Amino acid sequence: MRPRIEFVQSQALDWEDAPVAAIRRGVAARVLSRDPDTGACSLMLRYPAGWSGAAGQSLACDEEFLVLDGALRIGDQTYTQMGYAHLPGGHVRGAMSAPEGAVVIAFYSGTPAEGTGGADPARLVLGKDGMALPYTGNFHPEFPPGAGRRMLYEDPDTGDQTWLLGTMGLRWAERAERHPVTEEMFLIAGDVHGNLGVMRPGAYFWRPPEIPHGPYGSLTGNIYFFRTKGGPLSTEYEDAPVPFHWWPEHAPILPEGMADDPQPMGPKPW
Repeated sequence: MRPRIEFVQSQALDWEDAPVAAIRRGVAARVLSRDPDTGACSLMLRYPAGWSGAAGQSLACDEEFLVLDGALRIGDQTYTQMGYAHLPGGHVRGAMSAPEGAVVIAFYSGTPAEGTGGADPARLVLGKDGMALPYTGNFHPEFPPGAGRRMLYEDPDTGDQTWLLGTMGLRWAERAERHPVTEEMFLIAGDVHGNLGVMRPGAYFWRPPEIPHGPYGSLTGNIYFFRTKGGPLSTEYEDAPVPFHWWPEHAPILPEGMADDPQPMGPKPW
């Protein structure tokens, strides 16, 4: 079972080769979270300029990814910034390359390892452009105005969902939330002021079900990448134990030994 991580600035994590050495030789990874029982993991991957991989690879687990920077090519498909794919276990890939390098967030349903063919085509999303997808309106009747969602994936078997969420600046909520499913988030842009501190680009959390959180606000507006595990998102609202306020104290909940630096920023947030 994955421990609760809420939240870590991914820039504080070390780059290492081991997490994907078996499937992406020469690619470095930051481990955002990992299930010690199943090997399922959420990673930030850094493909160096000129990297390439041969055609014909398939994995023993699902691979889901979003390109944050640069470009990644797989067969005839080129994924640029906000390019997305969901490749189920057994999907056979074309040749891979990153001529100019790429930074990607990637999610694996088990230990990243070679597999055999036999993918479920109903669970395959070869590519979506997160820049071009339309925003939908409020997706919950109590959700505060000023936010829109771009759906990337909904699993036909489990109902698990993946989406981009954009919110306006100078916006905040008054009530806390809870969900019956695990919620996973990576902050792509903007700021988030919440009950555990201020999240900045590169912030990540893995939150198990039924944990109250928030309320949240943003001075600048923001873009989130969200996933659920255990079904589609639904939300219950409740009174917050502490009213919303700007610039809350930094008080993340992290596993022992996980890096904690509230503001590790550089020329790029990755």
